[in-house]
Amino acid sequence: MTSALAEVKQTEKPGFDATEAVRQISGILSERAAQSDENDIFVAENYPLLKEAGLVDAGVPEELGGGGLEVAELADMLRRMAHACSSTALALSMHTHQVAVPAWRWRYQNVTAVEPLLKRIASEKIIILSSGGSDWIPGSGRAKKVEGGYQISARKTFTSGALAGDILMTGAIVEDDENGPTVIHFGAPMKAAGVRVEDTWYAMGMRGTGSHDVIMDGLFIADGAVVFSRKGGEWHPVFQIISTIAFPLIYAVYLGIAERARDLAIEMAQGKSSSPVALDLAGRMETALRAAQLAHRWMVETAELNNPSAATVNEVMIGRSLVAKNAIRTVELALELVGGAGFYRRNVIERLFRDVQGARFHPLQAGPQARYAGAMAFGQDVSRIF
Repeated sequence: MTSALAEVKQTEKPGFDATEAVRQISGILSERAAQSDENDIFVAENYPLLKEAGLVDAGVPEELGGGGLEVAELADMLRRMAHACSSTALALSMHTHQVAVPAWRWRYQNVTAVEPLLKRIASEKIIILSSGGSDWIPGSGRAKKVEGGYQISARKTFTSGALAGDILMTGAIVEDDENGPTVIHFGAPMKAAGVRVEDTWYAMGMRGTGSHDVIMDGLFIADGAVVFSRKGGEWHPVFQIISTIAFPLIYAVYLGIAERARDLAIEMAQGKSSSPVALDLAGRMETALRAAQLAHRWMVETAELNNPSAATVNEVMIGRSLVAKNAIRTVELALELVGGAGFYRRNVIERLFRDVQGARFHPLQAGPQARYAGAMAFGQDVSRIF
């Protein structure tokens, strides 16, 4: 898609060129995508490419040894990658947002405690995992207080890239806390005793993300390894930061899928271009795609305010719903425009149609997002809407 509206605003500066880095590996990612999808194979072979290309540490500040990219550039990187392989882009987005959040805190809040992690990502190319919705506002899993720390028992679902990960950023609910449910947050080393990956990811779409369950059974987390704790079941300022920064990155992937479907559909339907029906479908497809692009730009621009709050969460999540709705609609119309040929797996649109459905399931899903936006409109408390 060559429209100027498809391009995320980029800062012209010397240094790491993510656009070129993605371009150099896109051919390989694209070649591997179909096999990974058809055989439910995690895109493990692509991780060395991502590391060598500088894409794993792209979000680490330059001063700490990384690529120095911020939200707009990282989103553009993931959007472009999704044109080649949806699963690789989505799995990388889960790592990338776990890099972008501490990088943001380092840049804008002067939080120096995150420096060791960011430096490790830059120097060792370690992969950070996120367990997505299973570590959302309510928390999940149990943390039993023991001498010197906590014993963790949990099942973390939808852990994209689980088999390639080094550290899972996660949490667990403290048992019998006198102040009510308290969630502690920590990094779980994937090679630690008491941590294993359970082979569960056999899904409709995004089959190559390897989003298996991570089981923690008796994992010991020392008191000093707890990054922060919070009251369970309500928004915390750290989650406002995460939501404001992470979702423009995650949904850049779904925008990229929609753009790729549009391009394929126009190419495949050239012979129908004189048909009024085809013109109508193509026009509606273009309109839906533009809506997704504009909504995603709004998400990015909200993140670029660098002032995470309940208000920025609202704006990002409104954008998230609009991107999801219109990206899905774009791919639906692309499939309809192509016709029966799009039903064949060899023509890629069928895979894109399945992959884009994942946009429905990240928080805030449609119901909670609407209630959150409605409460904000009426000036009501949103601390327990998630």
